[in-house]
Amino acid sequence: MTTSPVSPVVHPGTELPDLSARRVPPMGGFNLTLLGLEMRRMLRNRRTMIFTMIMPIVFYLIFGLSVHGGQQGLGPGSHGNVSAFVLVSMALYGAVLATSAGGAMVSIERSAGWSRQLRLTPLSPVAYIVTKMLTAMLLGAASVAAVFVVGAITGAADMTFAAWVLCAVATWLGSLMFAAFGLFMGYLLPTENVMQVQSFALVIFAFAGGLFLDLTQMPGWYQTLAQFTPLWGLNELVHAPIAGSTDTMAWLNVVAWLAVFVAGAAWRFRKDTARV
Repeated sequence: MTTSPVSPVVHPGTELPDLSARRVPPMGGFNLTLLGLEMRRMLRNRRTMIFTMIMPIVFYLIFGLSVHGGQQGLGPGSHGNVSAFVLVSMALYGAVLATSAGGAMVSIERSAGWSRQLRLTPLSPVAYIVTKMLTAMLLGAASVAAVFVVGAITGAADMTFAAWVLCAVATWLGSLMFAAFGLFMGYLLPTENVMQVQSFALVIFAFAGGLFLDLTQMPGWYQTLAQFTPLWGLNELVHAPIAGSTDTMAWLNVVAWLAVFVAGAAWRFRKDTARV
């Protein structure tokens, strides 16, 4: 049985609106008003603020101030001490928590039907994703700044001015990789599981990548395995301004995992929009 399309009923004398003058908004509908609304929504989420702003600071105060030999340098050619190294590690952990949480918010919006409502507006899918990424990056910047300010106030972390600036910028920019991870998880997992799975995964990544462990004290097989985990390369790069050197393998690790997360987010995004 087939059905023919139903034509809209137009009453005599009714003037149809002239749609010929309508134009696609610039930049796909992206605007600062929407970005500001997204930021306010994120800041009102108490759980997100606790995990991204408070917990990394508490971790630094516990581990960075009490670490054995915290005032010792990292070795020849280094530009900071052990406490500074811990500071950057905790800032990176807070940044990836923030950016991944910002990306994963799409899962909640999908379940509430907000994503479908947005598709009825001139906002393009690309502009929507860019807005989410920028929201996540702004939250990540706030997390990094909070940890670094506390580190400067306590005075335990000692590194050159250039290292302070470069480590902060590298940590913030590098966290963009986990904004893509958050989007991937947000489109892949149901709302009731996404935050739990994502938080557990980030803890595993942090231990495996050396944020919470001194990899030089671990067995050789563990150090080799760590080089293939998502946070190892980024951890190496953000500490490079303090350590004074980096490894080519770290760049390859970051590029490879960034490609995986972006490809996964794009794949799930296309699957999601195809259902509308």
